[in-house]
Amino acid sequence: MTAAASRAEDQLRALAEQAGRTLEGADALDILRWAVETFGPRLCVTSSMEDALVAHLASRVFPGVDVVFLDTGYHFPETIGTRDAVAAVMDVNVITLTPRQTVAEQDTEYGEKLHDRDPDLCCALRKIRPLEEGLRGYQAWVTGLRRDESPTRIGTPVVGWDAARRKVKVAPIARWTQADVDAYIAKHGVLTNPLLADGYASIGCAPCTRRVLEGEDARAGRWAGRAKTECGLHR
Repeated sequence: MTAAASRAEDQLRALAEQAGRTLEGADALDILRWAVETFGPRLCVTSSMEDALVAHLASRVFPGVDVVFLDTGYHFPETIGTRDAVAAVMDVNVITLTPRQTVAEQDTEYGEKLHDRDPDLCCALRKIRPLEEGLRGYQAWVTGLRRDESPTRIGTPVVGWDAARRKVKVAPIARWTQADVDAYIAKHGVLTNPLLADGYASIGCAPCTRRVLEGEDARAGRWAGRAKTECGLHR
C-alpha cells in the first residue's frame, strides 16, 4: 500500500469511527442519509434475503441502490424466491454474487458435505471470498445486524470500520429490537422470507439452519450443536 493510500484509509477509518459516535442515537433513515451523502454510488446494501427491511429503508433515501446477495448454492428455495421478488417489486438493483466453484466442483475438490466436516472452510469458500470480491468497487456496505440477535452482536456500532475489508460498515438498525422490526415490516408491507413464519428466526444455508426452539435466541438455529456462531462475514 502506498503512503497516499494508507493516509486515505486512515481518514476513512477515522470518518467511520466519528460517525459511529455522532450517529449512535440517530434514526435508521438518518444514518442511511449520512451514508448516501458520504458515499453515493460507492455504497451498497448486503442482504441474506431473510427479509427486505434494510433494502426497503435504503431505497427510501437512495432509489435504485445496489443490493448485494450471496447465492451460496445451498440456499432454501424460499430464499431464492424472496430475492427474485425483491428484484421484481422494489426500487433496488439486486446483484447476485456466486462462489468461484459450483457445489459440484467444490465436492470434487474437497469431498461432499464440506459444510458438515469443515463449516468454516465452506463459509470461507462460499461466502467470505465472494463477498470480498463483490465489495471491491464500494467504499461502504450496509448490513442488517442488530445487537439483540445474539451475544456476539451486542457491541455492533451503527457505523464502524471493517478492518478486514478496509471499508466502512453501516448497521442502521443495530439498536432495533425484534418488535421494531416486526412493526416496520407490518407498516410498510416489506417482503419477508416465508420461512420466518415456519419457525426459522435466522435463515442461512439449508444444511446449516434449523428452526429455533422456544426460549432460544434468534441465531440458535444456525450451526446448531457446534461452537460456530458466525459465518465470518461480520468480523
